[in-house]
Amino acid sequence: MPVRIAKKLKYQGSVTPSALNTETDIINLSTQSDDFILEGQISLQNLASGDTVVVRIYIAVDGTNRVKSDEMTFNGPVSIPVLRIPATTLAANTQPRITVTQTAGTLRAIPYSFIVQVMETI
Repeated sequence: MPVRIAKKLKYQGSVTPSALNTETDIINLSTQSDDFILEGQISLQNLASGDTVVVRIYIAVDGTNRVKSDEMTFNGPVSIPVLRIPATTLAANTQPRITVTQTAGTLRAIPYSFIVQVMETI
């Protein structure tokens, strides 16, 4: 059974948490029409000395309940500022969510770019 990319979605922008210790969505996807590939980058280029940011990834492995699948903490400035989220194939109902929480320092803009490739069987 051949598979192809039926739809490509681009999510690109910047988020700035409204307050310290406030978890802020970078990407928050609902159920897709079919299995899909998610990949992207988060830039921590704006972090300065004294800034701390936590990036969390959640997925609903069971298709219903999102649970944390990864958590990374960064202290500014970051020597390699682009965090790469490698391509991951996910079931249609896994509803991935990626967030950022700034826990210290001055609130900073966090640029991001993600591509979602929704597959289909032909």
